[in-house]
Amino acid sequence: MRTSLLLTVLTFGVAGLANVTPAGARDYPWCVQGRGVGYPGDCMYQTRAQCLASASGRNVICGVNPRAAFGQQRRGYRDRY
Repeated sequence: MRTSLLLTVLTFGVAGLANVTPAGARDYPWCVQGRGVGYPGDCMYQTRAQCLASASGRNVICGVNPRAAFGQQRRGYRDRY
């Protein structure tokens, strides 16, 4: 009984680890910025309203995420000449 339980737990543990994918790093466009949150800040807000709600009463401000604002630009049209 004890061996079968251990084998079952081990099987589910290995199956759970096999299904792990790398965390997708997302650069949300709004950051809470100020003392104590580092640079570029706490960038986990999709809207300015979410950022302002989180910043309320914390003596911090909301700013644009520099990684999202100044990220790699898309290529435009190629010149023919």
